[in-house]
Amino acid sequence: MLRRAVVLAVFVALACAAAPEAARMPTIAPGVSVGRVQLGGLSSEPARARVEASFARPLRVFHGTQRWQASLRQLGAGASVDAALARALAAEPGEQLPLRVRWSSRKVTQFVDAVAEQIDRAPVSATLVGVSSSGPEITDSRDGVQVRRPLLQIRLERALRRGLRSRIAVPTRVLPAQQSRADFGSIIWVDRGSNTLRLYDGTSFVRSFGVATGQAIYPTPPGMWHIVDIQENPWWIPPNSAWAAGEKPVPPGPGNPLGTRWMGLDAAGVGIHGTPDAASIGYSASHGCIRMHIPDAEWLFDHVSVGTPVYIT
Repeated sequence: MLRRAVVLAVFVALACAAAPEAARMPTIAPGVSVGRVQLGGLSSEPARARVEASFARPLRVFHGTQRWQASLRQLGAGASVDAALARALAAEPGEQLPLRVRWSSRKVTQFVDAVAEQIDRAPVSATLVGVSSSGPEITDSRDGVQVRRPLLQIRLERALRRGLRSRIAVPTRVLPAQQSRADFGSIIWVDRGSNTLRLYDGTSFVRSFGVATGQAIYPTPPGMWHIVDIQENPWWIPPNSAWAAGEKPVPPGPGNPLGTRWMGLDAAGVGIHGTPDAASIGYSASHGCIRMHIPDAEWLFDHVSVGTPVYIT
């Protein structure tokens, strides 16, 4: 009886000693990582919490002083954490394991578009707003900016795939203004009061000419216009107007009412041209056009182009 009690006591002692060892949870080998998260020495649940906490961090995006955060829900993102932990528990020491991640390309695109809408800015060219005694008044130009949307999408998806959570700079490109104050080009100012035409290169004065402008009954229209048609040795085609009734077209050559050069404006039927009627220069004598001495019109023709602004006061 005593011997049986001793054996039973020894068995119980051995069982109690072995119980903690048998109840110990398996742990991940030293140096093992999942998606850049170190998990060595952790059991399943602590490892899960660490991976999920790391993955759940939003993606941070910036442009200058502007900031955005993209949550995983916004991007339709999720990760195969269970599968990754199963591989980690069976991994050899030092193994680096990927975390398989999925996301919605459509939702990433929507986030990219929302960011771009707050950044994109169209370029603004310098604009002629008027002319004064000191010369043309030109507004400043401003370059535009455009988000490189495909590249931003690539950066966001790469951050999701690799578990990166460093800040993501929004890639942009500059959209240069088509015209600045410095390269504005030719500007014509026609002053009906003094019957003068002044040519400027931007704000720099180039040359002044005497001209003839419209009679009181056929005034040269004031305002901002542009050259839209240039012709060398033009035909004169009678306009649909009472003063030209019965007139016939005149081919190029001596006596052509347009001289040798025509610079038509976007004001209907109005243009700058030479005239064989040199005596009319300096007076309000035309039917709305701006007449010039023929050599002056030929010189001006070589210094302007389609699009040149013509400001008439």
